[in-house]
Amino acid sequence: MRLRALLENDALGLRLLGGEDELDRTVRGVMTTDLKDPSRYLSGGELVLTGLAWMREPADAEPFVRILAGAGVAALAAGEAELGDVPEELVQACSRHRLPLFGVNESVAFATITEHVVRQVSGERAGDLAAVVDRHRRLMTSGPAGGGPEAVLDLLGSDLDLRAWVLSPTGRRIASAGEPLEPALAATLAGEHLAATRTGRRGPHRVSVGGTSYSLFPIRNTGRGAAAQPASRDVRETVLSDWLLAVEADAGDWPAARLDLLQGVTQLIAVERDRRDAARTVRRRLAQEVLELVQTGAAPAEIAARLRVAAPVLLPGLGTAPHWQVVVARVEWDQEPGQNAVESGPVTQALLEEILVDPSATGADTADRIAVAHSGDEAIALVPLATAPLPESEDDAPPAALGLHADVLLTAVRDPLSAGLADDGRLTLGVSAAVHSAEGLRGALEEARHARRVAAARPGRVCAAGHHELASHVLLLPFVPDDVRRAFTARLLDPLRDYDRRHRAELIPTLEAFLDSDGSWTRCATRLHLHVNTLRYRVGRIEQLTGRDLSRLEDKLDFFLALRMS
Repeated sequence: MRLRALLENDALGLRLLGGEDELDRTVRGVMTTDLKDPSRYLSGGELVLTGLAWMREPADAEPFVRILAGAGVAALAAGEAELGDVPEELVQACSRHRLPLFGVNESVAFATITEHVVRQVSGERAGDLAAVVDRHRRLMTSGPAGGGPEAVLDLLGSDLDLRAWVLSPTGRRIASAGEPLEPALAATLAGEHLAATRTGRRGPHRVSVGGTSYSLFPIRNTGRGAAAQPASRDVRETVLSDWLLAVEADAGDWPAARLDLLQGVTQLIAVERDRRDAARTVRRRLAQEVLELVQTGAAPAEIAARLRVAAPVLLPGLGTAPHWQVVVARVEWDQEPGQNAVESGPVTQALLEEILVDPSATGADTADRIAVAHSGDEAIALVPLATAPLPESEDDAPPAALGLHADVLLTAVRDPLSAGLADDGRLTLGVSAAVHSAEGLRGALEEARHARRVAAARPGRVCAAGHHELASHVLLLPFVPDDVRRAFTARLLDPLRDYDRRHRAELIPTLEAFLDSDGSWTRCATRLHLHVNTLRYRVGRIEQLTGRDLSRLEDKLDFFLALRMS
């Protein structure tokens, strides 16, 4: 497909602003972006669509165009809905780099252009997909006549007799035609998809669950399809954020034309993914601004002003100031010697947005009350709670007033994410207590970070900790060095373990019960079904073997900690 053909199609609303001599370039795909540096998602030959949200000052034009030209894109199309006329600085930069530039009339949706390009490119490989698109014309549009991903899935059912679902990487239902999948089945399919992707196998991935066959197709952002993806790209950068298309069928015996058809469908659905990411731009920017103010020690009044701006965006119609919670997450990967480092910040940001979505919600716009920023490999969420004032006790509060709980957040997503993390990745997450003012936000951020470090000290691929754990010894124990931990527990408990092995005296269970009974002889003897004199004999033997006195608080505490660390 040539650029000239796009310009000649009046329905696309393209106006040539520069590059007339380059109109014979071939278009191999389309990508929508507002990133300042989209190079990681480019493979060459794309028509790049942008709303110019990345352009905050004239000097931004040159580096952006230089990146596109270096990646070998076919042309740039700039929307005129936000800024009106395309800035002259962008026109000049494109001229210097010989990059064709189009203006897109504000009355034309990017989805219309994307649909046309995808239809033309994929139509060369799969005529049946082009016929479906030509018949229905409503694919991937946002107006009342459209239906988003559901329209695509309806067509798969009506034209090809295929049941299909679009799922998030955690198994949450994005779209479906007809009956949705059971949550447990959806999570299983998501986990199977993530595990197969981590092995490097090319999709579709075929699995059987309960005697039913499913084929799983990855859905990546436009321009990032498997065929266009650079060979050097590390799958860990996207595995935890890409959607998937689950089809109730075994694609193993499908002809090439039908496989091409489904690959084309995933590209159409990817437009919805791009639209969702674009819709989150404002919320992400708000979170980034608040985070920068908090971390640089800005005055509470300045932070409060930004929160007042954020509240109507995140909680439209809210009459009172919300309370806020901070959630910090981090995805870390083991690195082999000589292996390139994986940039985890963006994928952690997308993953945290997914985790914080109400698990009972569906669709692509359910995260509209979540603002997530990222700093380095760390993602930070600013979550408003529409409750004021906070209750005096949890017993008197409705569930919404209690806010987010670390363990609950990961319950439904632990299995699929563990599959995606495989044996070289970890996700750790920390949740702060709710705060009601800008003054408390800095403390909430540090609290969430401390909680995440507590989670990181635990075993497992997916771990979380909450603010309530920071007022307990559990905050200290995970940070005791392993050699110190082993030496401390060995000095106190090894003599008792050795004695138990030789005499079956059950001194360790006796010690645990005695401490759990707060040193009460009667309660402990009752619990162990022993005579008090027998209990006194065992405690005496413990004191004799260890040189400690269990009537002293300090020695009781040492034994308690040794048992917890053993």
